[in-house]
Amino acid sequence: MKDGFRLYDTHAHIGTARHSGRRQDPEMVLRAMDKAGVDRAVLIPFPVVEDFRREHDLIGAAVRAYPERFTGAACIDPFIPEGEFRDEVKRCAEVLGLRALKLQPQYQALNPVSRRSDFLFETTAQYRMPVIVHTGSGVPFSLPSLYILPAQRFPEATLILGHAGGSVYMLETIVAATVCPNIYIEVSSLMPHHVLEILHHVPASRLMAGADLPESLETEMHKLLPLEIPEADKRAILWETPRRVFDGIAV
Repeated sequence: MKDGFRLYDTHAHIGTARHSGRRQDPEMVLRAMDKAGVDRAVLIPFPVVEDFRREHDLIGAAVRAYPERFTGAACIDPFIPEGEFRDEVKRCAEVLGLRALKLQPQYQALNPVSRRSDFLFETTAQYRMPVIVHTGSGVPFSLPSLYILPAQRFPEATLILGHAGGSVYMLETIVAATVCPNIYIEVSSLMPHHVLEILHHVPASRLMAGADLPESLETEMHKLLPLEIPEADKRAILWETPRRVFDGIAV
């Protein structure tokens, strides 16, 4: 808890990343969380790994070891056979207790406008797993506007636009969330004035905070505390919205 607010980081990573060489374990994330006063985090695999099933097992173990601190997410190569994809989502949800799926178009170039991508949204909706989509870098498939169509095709699905498109495509996230009530916005990488602009159009009940990397955690979470917005909105963004979306707990 920081300044009377509970903090939920909806974008943390553990495991070993082949693309960057970065390696993070649960204890490293916990130390950063404790230093920044963060209560809970969503653990996500890196997008390029040697064995995504092994990464899921690592996250599942972390969630079991620290259930009061972590929620787990999966990240699965969308180009493996569809049956294998569906089986792994089922295993993650029913065996490991993971509660979300990350799609990283920068490394997983799935076209969300194509009906070919329907299997991903169908499967995650079936298991009530929100889809966290990296938006911003990695265009074209990381453009926030492209997720309007799958959100409309699958109104029972929950889509979270990670990084809010970055400052370049931030306005697209506003349009997407305005058009689709099942689209949420995660505001890591934005400046505080960008967050205020989003709040002119999208309620705090559909915004959440995230850090991506431990060295950004304090900056990303604390940038929201000085904003001149109602305390109720801060509580929604920093804790209540992600608690409801990821953990099914209304605060």
